[in-house]
Amino acid sequence: MRAIDGTIVLVCAVEGIMPQTETVIKQALRERVKPVLFINKVDRLIKEMKLTPEGMQQRFVKIINEFNDLVSKIADGEFKEKWLVNINDGSVAFGSAKENWALSVPFMIKKKITFKDIFTLVEMNDQDRKEWVWKNAPLYEVLLDMAVKHLPNPLDAQQYRIPKIWRGDLESEFGKNLMTCDPKGKIAFVITRIVIDPRSGKEISAGRLFSGTIKNGMEVYLNLAKKKQKVQQIFIYNGIKPEQIEEIGPGNVLAISGVTGEAGETVTLDVETPFEELKHIFEPVVTKSIEVKKMMDLPKLVETLKQVAKEDPSVKVEINEQTGESLISGMGELHLEIIENRIKTEKGLDVKTSAPIVVYRETVNKESPEMEGRSPNKHNSFFISVEPLADNIYEAIKSGEIPEGRVKKKSQELANVLAKFGWDGESIRSVRDVYKGNMFFDKTKGEVHIGEVIEMVLDAYEMVMDKGPLAREPCTKMAVSLMDIKLHEDAIHRGPAQVYPAVRESITEAMNQADACLLEPVQIHLVECPDKFLSGVTRLIGSKRGQLLEVKQEEMESTIKAKIPVGEMIGWSNDLRSETEGRGVSSLMDQLFEKLPQSLTKDIIRKIRERKGLAENQ
Repeated sequence: MRAIDGTIVLVCAVEGIMPQTETVIKQALRERVKPVLFINKVDRLIKEMKLTPEGMQQRFVKIINEFNDLVSKIADGEFKEKWLVNINDGSVAFGSAKENWALSVPFMIKKKITFKDIFTLVEMNDQDRKEWVWKNAPLYEVLLDMAVKHLPNPLDAQQYRIPKIWRGDLESEFGKNLMTCDPKGKIAFVITRIVIDPRSGKEISAGRLFSGTIKNGMEVYLNLAKKKQKVQQIFIYNGIKPEQIEEIGPGNVLAISGVTGEAGETVTLDVETPFEELKHIFEPVVTKSIEVKKMMDLPKLVETLKQVAKEDPSVKVEINEQTGESLISGMGELHLEIIENRIKTEKGLDVKTSAPIVVYRETVNKESPEMEGRSPNKHNSFFISVEPLADNIYEAIKSGEIPEGRVKKKSQELANVLAKFGWDGESIRSVRDVYKGNMFFDKTKGEVHIGEVIEMVLDAYEMVMDKGPLAREPCTKMAVSLMDIKLHEDAIHRGPAQVYPAVRESITEAMNQADACLLEPVQIHLVECPDKFLSGVTRLIGSKRGQLLEVKQEEMESTIKAKIPVGEMIGWSNDLRSETEGRGVSSLMDQLFEKLPQSLTKDIIRKIRERKGLAENQ
């Protein structure tokens, strides 16, 4: 979504808005990408559902209302009304991609076509239909008309998108170049996808140029990788075919070879503030270890896994090149099976994988007292307390409204956001780090040497947030406050070897005092199946500690909305297939973390620690 300013959202006329569609709309609106609507498979409404022209129009109204409900609920304030679609103005089109036809109300008026003509079209033989479509309702013409009329151009879109997706100084020269989409300005290219050229086998970085003009042979700087590389070739895509060009200006989607960053990389001429990290709706919650059966294949596996991580940013890869064991994490068991199969078939690697491992989170239930952590030399003390982070602040971090990262002294944007939540100036100024859904506050008063150790304190804080005290799982939704410090006057006695263990000890003890607990990943699924399998699917969900949220029955079909712990979903696809004779379909709607039941906590912590080889005091 980062690369585009507008999108055509495809919705099935029969199925309506599905969970995946809702996910795509959420992604678009969070990036301030304007959506328009195409209702596809209209021919099925006539052939299969036997709808009348009036029934078809009612179906369209229902889909449009659901679409607009999502827009008004998710879009930022100024776009809640502006981006609603309307069938009368052409921001909604409908048709059949399979049969290459599409219509919109303005197009129908221009061509003097009625809804009854659509029924006649569907009943035509193939040859007559093709001739009529080419003359009266070619899909490409209707969709391109809709895009040209209703989707924004880069000059307009970057005015409202840049403040959302780039956190730098908008009054700086670079900021002004971005806001105006200036072809003579500084280069700002964001990599959104890594593709492999089938001819050369080399990586090509595809993405969006927001400012400046890129030319062949130009040396550029990768801000996240912190290195320089040279542009070798520039491509634009004509359909799926890449065409090589010498240079290109801003507002374009393009691909370049020679520049091999990861998705989300900001490419400039010199060091600049990078764009916001590319956020994915769901984070990886299931992990497998993967090894080659022949050690001679290890280098090839390492390169393959690095390539997989670049091509699919929703996959997390951890590589241990010494032991040969690597970890791949994805959104579910099926996701990892697909990756494993690609590695075996496309790369010809003989690999073995472990059973799926569920990723948990650690957090706290209440506020702790101030806990002291002393340095090994006993000359420095850090007093820290922890408490649960407020729900609205946590959600703002997840949505990107509150940016993650260490806070600069005068972050006016962060101050404005927190002020909206009712924070006073002192609380806002105390925020020093937003890290993986957690916040660190410096509430010390008048400590002379705090500036010399604060970066080390934040390093230690991030270490604990990466590996919590219960089972070395990542921490989330916590507010960590440095209340007081006592430091040795001589800097030689307060280096990293003294600060790190003291801060880690203080945070760990505070978490234990605040009733530290495990959170388990829980997914909300939409299960569709014929009515006769409803009771069996309900039993299956119950057997997996699942919770029924909603059940709908319509025209011999059942739709079940259920919340199921990921730890119980290993083998879910096969179980559902067996229970429904292969006719059940499950779609992921949402994912969240919830407190693990007390009865299971002790056993799961023990199993995680055993798997990680942790001693009791680690």
